[in-house]
Amino acid sequence: MTTSAVTTAFSTTSDILNAWLGHRRLTRRVIEAFPEKELYEFNIGGMRSFADMVKELIDISGPGVKGLATQEWPDGSNFSHVAKEVAPTKSDLLALFDQGTEQISTYLPQIPEEYMQETVMAFGAYEGQVYSTILYLIDNEIHHRAQGTVYLRALGIEPPAFWNRD
Repeated sequence: MTTSAVTTAFSTTSDILNAWLGHRRLTRRVIEAFPEKELYEFNIGGMRSFADMVKELIDISGPGVKGLATQEWPDGSNFSHVAKEVAPTKSDLLALFDQGTEQISTYLPQIPEEYMQETVMAFGAYEGQVYSTILYLIDNEIHHRAQGTVYLRALGIEPPAFWNRD
């Protein structure tokens, strides 16, 4: 008996984009829930402010997807994750976050499915397959959003429902 293997993608680029955009909408609502002062100053246990965590997402998510699509990478060693340096207000931070979302929406569909298994050197420093780099970017956002959710609870603010990505 002979069998033939059929290769089917776990998920399409469109599926990944739609799932990630749901996460972006939720992350944006978490940012919006913060009072301005606490967004930049509040922390627990010496961790960074949520604004600085969001600045990290801004620095790597959109540029990371653009790098995967174009093979043109910004130098990650020059990133500053200090939000106040480039986004001194919550509205500035949200505008930069939205620009990152636009980059994701523009460049993720440009990544061919056959490229997903290729090995890349993201930001000139992080080796991995294209798909694993995308998953890392999404996981990193979820991780930092969860930290922001804990901060909101510590501030006595009900965070947006984690399951609502509309």
